[in-house]
Amino acid sequence: MSVLRNVAGHALRLLALPVVLVAAWWVLSADNTDVFWPSLETIVKAFPDTWTPDRIQHDIVPSVVRLAIGYGIALVAGVLLGVAIGLNRTLRAFLEPTLEFFRAVPPPVLVPIIALFSGYTGWTAKIVTIALGCLWPILLNAVEGVRGLDEVLVDTARSYRMSRRTRFVQVVLRGSSPQVAAGARQALSIGVILMVISELFGANRGLGASIVQFQRSFAMPEMWTGIILLGLLGFVLSMIFRVVEHYTLAWYRGLRQADRGA
Repeated sequence: MSVLRNVAGHALRLLALPVVLVAAWWVLSADNTDVFWPSLETIVKAFPDTWTPDRIQHDIVPSVVRLAIGYGIALVAGVLLGVAIGLNRTLRAFLEPTLEFFRAVPPPVLVPIIALFSGYTGWTAKIVTIALGCLWPILLNAVEGVRGLDEVLVDTARSYRMSRRTRFVQVVLRGSSPQVAAGARQALSIGVILMVISELFGANRGLGASIVQFQRSFAMPEMWTGIILLGLLGFVLSMIFRVVEHYTLAWYRGLRQADRGA
């Protein structure tokens, strides 16, 4: 019973504010006749006719797949490059100014440049845009995670003649994983933003393209359904990430709790 009460209490805390905001939006917009700000009731009624199975298949699914591919590429490349740079002081000193420069460049600025070389249509430009935007938070956090490793632990693993693969997986990757997870969480939100922005240039299918098409045709309730759907998609992806992080970093939470107990 105590477990059920804890779960119920957590769910209540999680959903309390969204429920209050939705209820306030519903009440305050009930009598709204503004074309650009339709009532929430009108928006909800437009959902079934707007997001049909065909539109979900041809707009939402490709957008999510492109996001997954671009994010996956950035995650793998960011971790591998970050570990390599973090372990090599000379390489890190050589690349640090360049990495800081690219980190300061807003990812949406790169969209027209990428589209110019890879084309506005097709998946390539969109995936490259998402991957490049997501790369830097993961890469830089991986570098910092490796730099923050306990040198005594690294020397101990080397003195025990552990294989390079074992040291890489059990010491370097494991020790830097909390910092990498922080960068991956930032990159996920950036990826959702770039998923939409990449579809604004010459695309006729996709969640971002659908929202723009609704806006240009003054289909405001349908446009708002796309915006709400985008927010729900980001929320679901964030929850999935939190679940994965919860299980993969369970050892880290236990270690911190043990340190606090000591």
